[in-house]
Amino acid sequence: MNIFLDAMGGDNAPYEIVKGAVDAVKEYGVTLTLVGRRSVIEDELSKYDYPKDKIEILPAETVIENSEEPAMAIRRKPDSSLVVALEEMKTRENAVLISAGSTGALLSGGLLKLGRIKGIKRPALAATIPKNDGVFLLIDTGANADCKPEYLEQFAQLGKIYSENVLGKINPSIGLINIGAEAKKGNTLVKAAYELLEAGDFNFLGNVEARDIMETKADVLVCDGFTGNVVLKLTEGTADFIIKGIKKSILSSTKGKIGGMLIKDNLKNFKKQFDYAEYGGAPFLGVKGGIIKAHGSSDAYAIKNAIRQSIKFVENDVLKKISENAKKMEA
Repeated sequence: MNIFLDAMGGDNAPYEIVKGAVDAVKEYGVTLTLVGRRSVIEDELSKYDYPKDKIEILPAETVIENSEEPAMAIRRKPDSSLVVALEEMKTRENAVLISAGSTGALLSGGLLKLGRIKGIKRPALAATIPKNDGVFLLIDTGANADCKPEYLEQFAQLGKIYSENVLGKINPSIGLINIGAEAKKGNTLVKAAYELLEAGDFNFLGNVEARDIMETKADVLVCDGFTGNVVLKLTEGTADFIIKGIKKSILSSTKGKIGGMLIKDNLKNFKKQFDYAEYGGAPFLGVKGGIIKAHGSSDAYAIKNAIRQSIKFVENDVLKKISENAKKMEA
């Protein structure tokens, strides 16, 4: 198992990335490789007591910033932490890269340096979203703004495999995001995708309207990347708005403050349900390697959970299962 962490990527790099790595090796006993400026990483590691044989450093001198054009930056910065990690992954089996850095650069780098798994038409970015009775996987969340029906069918396959092997779902149910629940609703893309999913080897529940997403019975919700990105950011924004609104309302009066003390633990649990840190990161599925995009503002807890996610990814042979499924679909 080869787990690489981009130590220089993200709003809180390198300190939260390094702390997350230290926490993970203590809790999971896994060996990790931190990629980035050696002196900076060593300074951070010196703050902690941890098993020294569990963390290696792969030197990289530069960093790809969010403001840079992704594909151009991948080509122009071969010494960046992201590119160095991707190049090293090509020489290792069962390799996973976790980065909280530029999403565009990570996705572009994954395609340019690792390539697609044979038979995969378009790799997709997935995100784990909380719902009323657990979580569901939303795919695609931004890698493919323009899609064909067969792409959505393949996203469902990718989501099904990931949901089974990492999220622990048995025979995951699939839903298709649409403007109505009826089979004939939607645009040309969604109507054609509905037919493919209905005829395919899926536990297909049908269309899911936006208002029903947070209470969906589906384990995997499928859509094009444009729609998925809107849903993801709206969900994050709405959760943040509600939590801030509740807090403001409670603090607006003495009675509210007293009541707030009584329900403090309940509010913490509610907030935790919508915290991205609980789920680690979003996997980029369909490339020849494990890639997990952590949130840009990830703290050590989020990074530790992303590492836990990557361990399951490797232990359950997700890449092999995606490859075998792609061959089966081609045949």
